[in-house]
Amino acid sequence: MFPSQRPAPAARRFVSPAVETELVRVSALIADPELAWLFQNCLPNTLDTTVFMGEVSGEPDAFVITGDIPCLWLRDSAAQLRPYLPLVRGDAQLTLLFRGLIARHARCVLIDPYANAFMRDPAAMSNLDWSKIDRTEMKPGVAERKWEVDSLCYVLRLACDYWQASGDAAPFDATWVSAAKTIVATFKAQQRRTSPGPYRFQRRSDQPTETTLAGIGVPTRKTGLIHSAFRPSDDACTFPCNIPGNLFAVATLRELAALSEAVLHDAAFAAEARALADEVEAAVYQHGTMTLPDGRQVFAYETDGYGNHLFMDDANVPSLLGLAYLRCIRADNPLWRATADAVWSDANPWFFSGKAAAGVGGPHIGERQVWPMSIIVHAMSSEDDAVIAGALKTLRATHAGTGFIHEAFDQDDPARFTRKWFAWVNGLFGELVVKVANERPHLLAASYG
Repeated sequence: MFPSQRPAPAARRFVSPAVETELVRVSALIADPELAWLFQNCLPNTLDTTVFMGEVSGEPDAFVITGDIPCLWLRDSAAQLRPYLPLVRGDAQLTLLFRGLIARHARCVLIDPYANAFMRDPAAMSNLDWSKIDRTEMKPGVAERKWEVDSLCYVLRLACDYWQASGDAAPFDATWVSAAKTIVATFKAQQRRTSPGPYRFQRRSDQPTETTLAGIGVPTRKTGLIHSAFRPSDDACTFPCNIPGNLFAVATLRELAALSEAVLHDAAFAAEARALADEVEAAVYQHGTMTLPDGRQVFAYETDGYGNHLFMDDANVPSLLGLAYLRCIRADNPLWRATADAVWSDANPWFFSGKAAAGVGGPHIGERQVWPMSIIVHAMSSEDDAVIAGALKTLRATHAGTGFIHEAFDQDDPARFTRKWFAWVNGLFGELVVKVANERPHLLAASYG
């Protein structure tokens, strides 16, 4: 009834013995055949379809596309590899893949730390129709140049998590160190203490979320928060200080500090990264919280530092909902719990509930569009069996017969969906099922039909 949707073995772009073993282990715990089939298609999707391995100066190079867009997004590619981190020890193939992507990320950052997406050929100009005439400084190797603070956070997170999972210090060469220092310098520049910094971006579009006011966004008070032109969704910020992005920067700067001390033996750089994290965190708690009309205290989604706040959430991670999943906030933090509850309600203008599902969407696709990513992150952040089981049931029922998870679907009709090949969310679903298998296997023994 459920033929595999994976490419034939000979056509798979990358094969990891550890991932294949994990597929067998977890699948044996899943009683529902359709849920098992969905898991088997999704967990290896990044490896099966998006990895292009090569070498640069005799060292591994990995170019990881998003799926249906043949470019590397810093955010997406790092998130796409995250589900495989627990398996990296003892799998030489995965080791090469992680080393290759960490190295590719470092070279990308050194091309342009303000870019979010890159070409496979670092000498090529963008082949994305929508970015070819952007009013910004487009360099060879850059596919799109939307400045998003989370892009650089993901570069740090991938590297630091790989080191923690593997103990392998090989990726942290002079090129990587230069990229890490560029990231810290870019974060500091985008605090905009004395000037807006060097970045400008405008795009001709009938969608206001595709461009920025005067190339930099609306005016802000300089509070120590890091400014972003665009959100993790690639949509323009309403207010340039995106709070989920800033909290992700705090977490990853502290991880960088730990790596700098243990691997680079650079106490001064560690202190610099840690001091910046402390400064940004203090600014978040001073300027990045707000009171909802019903009196609840929550994190804002964005602020301008003048006391203007926006409360909403977007399914793309980092999001307010995803702060605990990303280890930016403890899951028992009362302020975050209140925020997450508000996000998953009509207090959030981008929360939708229909006949097929309830979840968070965002301006990128529009109203009534539920993003499975939000359903997965909601389950990942929960300790409630009913929430987790409900998410599994919804995801099983809304893949529209394709065997894969999609970017978004209509709240009433999952057959109306966007992006049938979106590797990040496929891997995220696989990560959820593995987490349930390890922590709550009784939920996989149930039937979801």
